[in-house]
Amino acid sequence: MIIGIQLLGGLFGLFMLYLTYIRRKRKEFTVKEYAFWGVFWIVFVLISIFPNWLDPVVVSLSLYRTMDLFVILGFMFLIGALFYTYSIVRRVQKKLEDIVRNVALGRKKK
Repeated sequence: MIIGIQLLGGLFGLFMLYLTYIRRKRKEFTVKEYAFWGVFWIVFVLISIFPNWLDPVVVSLSLYRTMDLFVILGFMFLIGALFYTYSIVRRVQKKLEDIVRNVALGRKKK
């Protein structure tokens, strides 16, 4: 992999690790969330710097490059995050509709 991309990925991971630390200090993350994201970003930095660690996975999936694996995993992550976000928004929308309906009916009865 190109050294510039590796360096950029490592710096991005370190920056995100720092942001995770800041969120924990502000008590916006629980200890479990902090541990999960901390480990995630450390693994991200290590894989960015040493992408050859993924070569056995790339070969077993019959991919040509490690970058192909990253692209596939990226799309899978984005689709999963989109679905999760959509489901959360729908749940909040339903709750808001119920609240508005109850308030409207409550005012109408009076």
